Amino acid sequence: MLVKDLFEFEEFTLLTDGKGGDKSIEGVYINDLLSYVMSHSKENDLWVTVQIHPNIVAVAELIGISVIVIPEGIEVEEVTIEKAKEKGIDILSTELDAYNICKLMMKEGI
Repeated sequence: MLVKDLFEFEEFTLLTDGKGGDKSIEGVYINDLLSYVMSHSKENDLWVTVQIHPNIVAVAELIGISVIVIPEGIEVEEVTIEKAKEKGIDILSTELDAYNICKLMMKEGI
């Protein structure tokens, strides 16, 4: 699955500009402790986190995470959205919780 495929899901709202849409999603990783994400997530993961500060973009870029998903309707800081646009990393928002995001991705074969 590609990141741009998620743009079509009614459950997700694209917060960035979609420039990372051609990136492949090969797994899902859920964690909010940035140091743990840096040591355990994988390149091409979809990362679910409640963190909303710009450091999430730096972590995603460092690891090669394909897309960041912010669950439960949490509002993302504008500075984070702008940083993600600069780096070509898309951020999606959803009302779903992490469990239901995973269920949806499993249904899609991720």
